[in-house]
Amino acid sequence: MHFTRPRELVTACLVGLVLAYLAFEFLYGSLPRLPTFAGVTLLVLAVIEVALAFSIRSRIRAGRLYASLGVARAVALAKASSLLGALMSGAWAGVLIALVPRADEATAPAADVRSAVIGLVSALALVGAGLWLEHCCRTPDRGDQDRDSHPTG
Repeated sequence: MHFTRPRELVTACLVGLVLAYLAFEFLYGSLPRLPTFAGVTLLVLAVIEVALAFSIRSRIRAGRLYASLGVARAVALAKASSLLGALMSGAWAGVLIALVPRADEATAPAADVRSAVIGLVSALALVGAGLWLEHCCRTPDRGDQDRDSHPTG
């Protein structure tokens, strides 16, 4: 398994952007209104992953991590989360691109723009949390271990 590459995130973001833009541009009249806090679930996942990342990071640095299968699962979660976050970032951006020009026309697009901004921020937080968790699951270089055990100062 390789670490998440930027091109994978960009590709997922573009796919989400195009699909959401097309859906909201051509089908907006038949779609239900977006719940205001529709994207907050992604933010909750991001907070959980940041907490998990700090826990795993401290265990790896202290040499107290015995379950390598747990770390492998955390890496898989991190990759899936960053890809989901990128896909949803693109989707929320596509919604914004489709609805911002219509926001002055009626109240429904203005309310949906607010929902899309909340969703976009939450999705970007999930991308960051996923990448941070993936980074924290890396085994430290030998030089990092030496530096941690012998602080300079």
